[in-house]
This record gives sequence, C-alpha cells and structure tokens, in this order.
Amino acid sequence: MNLLRDLLSSTGWVDRTRGFARSLRRSTDDGDGLLLVGTQTHEPWHLAAHLDDEARYAGIPTLQPTLVRWAPPPGAPEHLAVGLERLEHAQRGETLFVVAPDDPGEQLLERLADARRIGATLLTIDGGDADLAGLAHDQLIVPAPGLTAVGEPSGLAVAGLGDVDLSLPEVSFDTVQHLVSAAAGEQSLLVVRSGPAGRVGFRDRLGRILDGIQGSAVTRDP
Repeated sequence: MNLLRDLLSSTGWVDRTRGFARSLRRSTDDGDGLLLVGTQTHEPWHLAAHLDDEARYAGIPTLQPTLVRWAPPPGAPEHLAVGLERLEHAQRGETLFVVAPDDPGEQLLERLADARRIGATLLTIDGGDADLAGLAHDQLIVPAPGLTAVGEPSGLAVAGLGDVDLSLPEVSFDTVQHLVSAAAGEQSLLVVRSGPAGRVGFRDRLGRILDGIQGSAVTRDP
C-alpha cells in the first residue's frame, strides 16, 4: 500500500489530475451547476459519490454534482431520476463533466455539442476519444491498459493519444476519478470564498483515497 501511494504521488498522474481538477474547480466556482454524465454502459456512480463527499467535507457546495442518467427507472428518487433530456436544457455557465471509458455514442455527443454551443463548459475523462477531444474545454485521457507508443504512431493520433505521455504507469479509470475528486477538494487548489480551514493536504487525502481503493476502511478528520 505504501509503495502504491509513493508511486502515484511521485508520477505525472498527480500533476495531471490536479490540473484537470483545477479546471473543474474554476468552472464550477464561477458557474451555475455541475452535471455529471457517463456513457450508455457506464454510469459514474462512484465519482458522483466522491464529489458529493468533497463538496460537504471541504465546504465547497459548487462541487456537488447532478448525476445525469441514460435511462432512470420509473419511481427512482428525485436525485437519481435526471435523464439525458437535462442536457438539452444546459445553459451558459453550467459545467458538463463526462466520464467515458468507452464509446460516448452519437446520442450523447450531439447533446454535448449543443450544450457547448450554448456556452456550457465541457470537461471529459476518457480513453482518447477524438470526438470528445474536439468538444472538450479540458480532456483528461486515460490510455487503455497495455497501450504503448512504440510502432503505433498513426493509431495513437487517430485515438487522440498522440500528446499523452504513455511512459506513465498504468492506472485504472477508477483510480483517476479518485485522484480528480480528491484534488478537487483541496483548499489550496484555488482561493475558496468560504469554508472550513485546516483541511488535510493532498498527500493525506490521496493516501486515504488509495486506502479506499484497496478496500481498507476510509476515515475522515472530524
């Protein structure tokens, strides 16, 4: 566990996810709401929960997301009943946060393109989707496991991965989402207008997140 923590804290993944989290904080601190959406086969439940936790524990209510779902079941609670049609009503100042480990699909891409034209901010964590690259204001690419740059320049360019440092250690989509949510809750990331002082530093937060990934008990400071 300590080895994993040291490995990630000393690699480019920490800086990369911190930079993306800074974009998230900047857009939401000055914006009008955060919409979180995945693909038809992947709903970002865990990221929604972690961002909600960070919003409460770090005193940053603008980080609290609205989870947008592809097909909410009848009778779902109000906070779990927001469908894709919500994206059709996205407004200037809102932030659309897309998590796409697989193909986002035309249905989602069309809604994202319309929302961007209206003035919404679009942030994505994805595997290098070229269509998302053309839409996103900030894109965090998580290369597929085993992907290397050797002998695949054209394939990488098509996938939108040509400018990604593939020498970084492989990490899972879940790990990257944990890193982003932990970084987004840092008080030092941006000047926060209000909220409790004395929050734990990023290394402590990262250690706690990684403990959670490994299945250990996660504790928070009172």
